[in-house]
This record gives sequence, structure tokens and C-alpha cells, in this order.
Amino acid sequence: MSQIKICLIDDDKIYQFTTKKIISNSKLAEEILTFSDGEEAIEFFEASKQNKEILPDVIFLDINMPYMDGWQFLEAYAKIHAEILKPIRIYLVSSSVDEADTKRASENNLLSGYIFKPFTKEKLIEATSFFQS
Repeated sequence: MSQIKICLIDDDKIYQFTTKKIISNSKLAEEILTFSDGEEAIEFFEASKQNKEILPDVIFLDINMPYMDGWQFLEAYAKIHAEILKPIRIYLVSSSVDEADTKRASENNLLSGYIFKPFTKEKLIEATSFFQS
């Protein structure tokens, strides 16, 4: 089983802590990048777009965050997506069961899926099964 790099973009510190624990216990990730808002994350991706070694394989992105929410992150990411030298799978992770959010997510070509919180080991394994040998 190969290890991957995972990025969490979520403003909830408790969610970050528990999700990092789930990821660590699964032994699926060699590294976990964490950002508390989309703006901080997009700055990282803009600065790192040419550096495959530090870019994640998977992003777990919250929708509702201050400063720059998940939708705004996706809009900014779309502008630099073609310049990023590594394919990255992005999953929206949200407690929102709003049909408008799930519909909007299904129409966004940058997204690989929509995961309802709470985040679990089973959901992690399913989202990262693409990378497992």
C-alpha cells in the first residue's frame, strides 16, 4: 500500500484534529498539510504549483469557511489548475445536506466527490482507494 500526501482545508480545529488522527491511524498518508481557510491554501498552491514533491495527492475541502470558502477556493484553483504539475483529487467535505450544494458539486469538473461529515476511516479509504496498489 503506497502512502500519499493529503491536504485538509477546514477552519474547524476539532475537525482538523480528529481527521488528522483518522488519517494517521490509517497509515495511508506520508504527510498531512493543513490550512484553516481557502485563502491560505490557495496561496500555498500558487507558490507550489511547479513543485510536485510538496503538492498533495488529495484535498479534503470544507465548504463553509471564513475569508475564502470552499467554492471561492475552487474558483481560484480553477485559474491555476492548468499550471499545477501534479494531478490532485479534490473532495468537498461538509455537514451540509443542502441539495444545492451537492448539485453544484456534481457539476464541478475539479471535484472527485462530496463527502458528508463526519469524516470516517471508511470514507478516507474509499476516497483514497484510487491511489492504493
